[in-house]
Amino acid sequence: MNARVTRFEGSPSDLDKGIKLIKDTIMPSAKKMSGFKNGYWFIDRASGKGMAVTLFDNEASMRGSETAAEESRAQATQAGFRMIGVERYEVVAQT
Repeated sequence: MNARVTRFEGSPSDLDKGIKLIKDTIMPSAKKMSGFKNGYWFIDRASGKGMAVTLFDNEASMRGSETAAEESRAQATQAGFRMIGVERYEVVAQT
């Protein structure tokens, strides 16, 4: 299993708009990605910082979803969020 971790930040006053975008647009798009297993989106309301962790069956599935993920990040940027970074990991253990 592989994970893509996307870090972002925005204005704390705009977080509800961002959460709506995540729930209404980004999550449904992620669910359509080939090999998608699960996703988690985290927000710190005080700082405006957030993180998305999306899990995939394997590295090929994760890499194959890059274009769709870039489109989701572009939508978030248009909604006022700044992308801090994107990292990719192999999941080596889970409970």
